[in-house]
Amino acid sequence: MERLRTSRVAEQMKKELGEIVNHKLKDPRIGFVTITDVELTNDLLQATVYISVLGDEAEKNRTLEGLQKATGFIRSEIGKRIRLRKVPEITFAFDEAQEYGNRIEMILKKLKEDE
Repeated sequence: MERLRTSRVAEQMKKELGEIVNHKLKDPRIGFVTITDVELTNDLLQATVYISVLGDEAEKNRTLEGLQKATGFIRSEIGKRIRLRKVPEITFAFDEAQEYGNRIEMILKKLKEDE
């Protein structure tokens, strides 16, 4: 039962975060960001938000810095949009799954060409 609620809240947070990051934040450091996943602890007090950023390493780092600076605003917006007793602390992290998949695809292509 608890796991179901946690996943529902995480899905709602993912949706709302996408809206907030792409439409409400005006920080020029924040580039094109996609919220790929949100992991919540069972007590709903900690949230890890996985992001994918279009651009080079410097652009990714600037975007992460901008998001970390805007965490207070983002939390207050989440609090207004989702009814929770306490709004979770938000930590942003890069989603490495897409890069990992691209690297595997490149290796497979190279192997096929070498045949």
